[in-house]
Amino acid sequence: MTDRVRSMMVLSMVDQHKPKCYLCSNVFENLGELRKHQEDSHKEFMEFHNDTNSHSPTPGDVTIF
Repeated sequence: MTDRVRSMMVLSMVDQHKPKCYLCSNVFENLGELRKHQEDSHKEFMEFHNDTNSHSPTPGDVTIF
C-alpha cells in the first residue's frame, strides 16, 4: 500500500470538538454561529421542524395516558 492510499484511509480528528451542521457538514467555532447559520442557510428546514403545533401523530402512534 502506498503512502498516498494509506493517508486517504485515515479520517482526520481535527476539529472534532466543534459543532457541525448536520445538514451541510460545515464546522463552526461555537453553537451560536451554528444556530445563526441554520436559521439563515436552512431556514425552511428549521421553520418546519421548530413548529411543533402543525405536526399531527403519524399512523400507528400510541398515546399513553
